[in-house]
Amino acid sequence: MPRQFTLPVLAMCIAVAMAGILGGGRALAASSAPAASDMVSARLLTAENGVAPGASTVSAALEISLTQGWKTYWRTPGEVGLPPRIEWSGSRNVAGAEILWPAPDRFTAFGIENFGYSGETVLPLRVNLENPGEPVALRAQVSLLICAEICVPQDFDLALDLPAGTGIDPEAAASIARHVARVPLSTEEAGLSLERAHLDDEALTLALRAQAAFTAPDIFPELGEGAALGAPDIRLGEDGRFLWARLPVLAPVTPGAASITVTDGARAVTLDLPLSETPPAPPFDVQERHAGAGELVAVALVALLGGLILNVMPCVLPVLSIKLSSALTAQGQSPVRVRGGFLMAALGVMLFMWGLAAATLAARAFGLSVGWGLQFQNPVFLAAMFMILVVFAANLLGLYEINLPASWQTRLARADGAPGYGGDLATGAFAAVLATPCSAPFLGTALAFALSGRVVDVLVIFTALGLGLALPYLLVAAVPGAMLRLPRPGRWMLWVKLGLGVLLAVTAGWLIWVLSGVGGGAVAVAVLAASAVLVGVLALRRIPGGIRALACGILVVVAMVAPAVLRPEQGVAQAAARWQAFDRAAIARHIAAGQVVFVDITADWCLTCKANKALVIGRAPVSRALEAAHIVPMRGDWTRPDPAIGRYLESLGRYGIPFNAVYGPSAPEGILLPELLSAEAVVEALERAR
Repeated sequence: MPRQFTLPVLAMCIAVAMAGILGGGRALAASSAPAASDMVSARLLTAENGVAPGASTVSAALEISLTQGWKTYWRTPGEVGLPPRIEWSGSRNVAGAEILWPAPDRFTAFGIENFGYSGETVLPLRVNLENPGEPVALRAQVSLLICAEICVPQDFDLALDLPAGTGIDPEAAASIARHVARVPLSTEEAGLSLERAHLDDEALTLALRAQAAFTAPDIFPELGEGAALGAPDIRLGEDGRFLWARLPVLAPVTPGAASITVTDGARAVTLDLPLSETPPAPPFDVQERHAGAGELVAVALVALLGGLILNVMPCVLPVLSIKLSSALTAQGQSPVRVRGGFLMAALGVMLFMWGLAAATLAARAFGLSVGWGLQFQNPVFLAAMFMILVVFAANLLGLYEINLPASWQTRLARADGAPGYGGDLATGAFAAVLATPCSAPFLGTALAFALSGRVVDVLVIFTALGLGLALPYLLVAAVPGAMLRLPRPGRWMLWVKLGLGVLLAVTAGWLIWVLSGVGGGAVAVAVLAASAVLVGVLALRRIPGGIRALACGILVVVAMVAPAVLRPEQGVAQAAARWQAFDRAAIARHIAAGQVVFVDITADWCLTCKANKALVIGRAPVSRALEAAHIVPMRGDWTRPDPAIGRYLESLGRYGIPFNAVYGPSAPEGILLPELLSAEAVVEALERAR
């Protein structure tokens, strides 16, 4: 447990400063000979030139000067790193020495939040003497870990002798006092109190109240060895005097003593962290990020382009079938009917996107993970989608005809001679649902902006995304006469209908394969059997209508209940023995060993991931490059929900897959690759990282 420094520290600070004032004009302060390398130099210094009669302590410090770009660590370094260590073996008249840690800064290394110092740093030391007033021989063995693009351990031996005597150096005393003033105070002295703190597997959530308003607060958690938390989401309320923060858990936290250090400009406080069973609520008058109108419009245009590109992504093969079916059914209809039908299809897309935005906001309000395509991790959703595709594919293949009741057909014939708009609306919504397993170019940027922003950001971005996906429908609605240029109905339509049925059947096969990975083989077999019987019941014309409806209802219920009743299989095998399972903490260890890490986050339901694997990752020259001894391929499977992967993606501003990144000694913070990979981009990133 780190100490809370209270009045004794302030007294030391004032005493050293006063000694500096009173001792002006005396000789230079005692200091050791500096030990230096190309990246860092270090020396011991003291405010006193000698040990005054009766003095039981000496005000010393370890001065560290780091060249530009290099950093060292605080007493709690974060997820990776090591704090400075000082051994005093060989010293004389030293009972012990305590480091007074100034408040740290936050910096990023290996894509992970870390705490430490840069530039010129002074670590004040309170040296307790065995024999007050007698000479002191300080022998310090200093161990530092300094990092820039690479991390290098540094070891120095420093020696400083202080004779008996008096004398203070103003410059050294002022430097030590300045850094002592940065040592965190106690809760009472800082005018700050902890109202509530809650820790679970997802996040550390806490609420603080201060007498003076916060301006630029930061939080540094200390939860024990091996624990790691991401950057805090800080929100202020009550005119800045109330602070609510949520820090995502990145590595397992072992319950035990916990503390946090809160900094706010020159103010710093360290306080114990008693945990409660319920998390605190954020302030009502929350102060959040407000994107400017220009930034919001720019990202909305990016979302519009991303939605448009989704129409030509590999996962939109069934969507293409649905759109072609819509075009064929428009044959012989009036331009007004064609325009209305495609406008309703576009509305179906928009309604799904708005529903997805509402679900995202609701999930975020309850603290749940949000992301693009996460519904494909739900086996019930997959079972429902599979049954729908099977029913429509069998209909297109001619096993049966799905007709409206006679009374409905009569009403529609009186209206326009064509089906109503309900089917067009459902077609658009269904197309949007099947487009979500893909992550198109520009889509990741737009989603990261929306999912980390305000309610208005989410609504605007999802609306723009829907407009881009619905744009083909809107274009046909704008020019309905284009449908009249298609060939006249004839035998060719039967072949097209057969082809569309095959496409939907292929998509259904892909979904049952995804279901086997998410829910297990037993679930997939049960859903497949129920769907096959359902098609048979619909195809047998001799079954009375009431019995057919009852049988279909039972089969649908069986398919929906199967994922909950049958236990899913555990674990998903890696594609090859060469691949390592994703481990965020291991990335830093591999980099420290001089290796390059290629991260691939994938899922069975992500068709873009499969395309990247088949066309780029699994082929030369990328496959050959990944076989090199200095490269570590690391794959994370997100087919089923994995909080560790979700938090990793969220920390990098990504909320969907595919996701690929390259880490190495020359790229410790990672090189993020585009959603659609190319061999040139991957190979270049591997070389840059090395």
